[in-house]
Amino acid sequence: MPLSEEELRLLEQMERALSEEDPKFASTLRGTTQRLAARRRAILAGVAFAAGVAVMMGGAVSGYWPVGVAGFVVMLGSATVLLSALRGQRAGGAEPHVAAHPSGFGVIDGGRGRRTRGGRSSSGFMDTLQARWRRRRERGGF
Repeated sequence: MPLSEEELRLLEQMERALSEEDPKFASTLRGTTQRLAARRRAILAGVAFAAGVAVMMGGAVSGYWPVGVAGFVVMLGSATVLLSALRGQRAGGAEPHVAAHPSGFGVIDGGRGRRTRGGRSSSGFMDTLQARWRRRRERGGF
């Protein structure tokens, strides 16, 4: 359900007040620190992966197999962390359109829901719930 013009204006005012009152919290809400943390984790995981390869190869060359197994375990763990960090960065890049605003905040998609080919909302479940809520309010049930 799209937001009215008054609701959009009130939401923008609240966002501006929040960014003026607590810029650090506003930055956290924008997700910039989360993206930086994901990037740092990815870099550290890449370095750990390279170290794991070196340890594994050192174990293979020396003939001491527990060192090689430890290197493989380090490689496996760092690859898992690397992939999860990269997925976190991609998810951050695939955000919905946010209207530009000087404070860095903005109303997502202008407060209007996404539409599919037929003009209906892509969320049938939410449409059903909203229709039930409207009927209940019209009957005076709530």
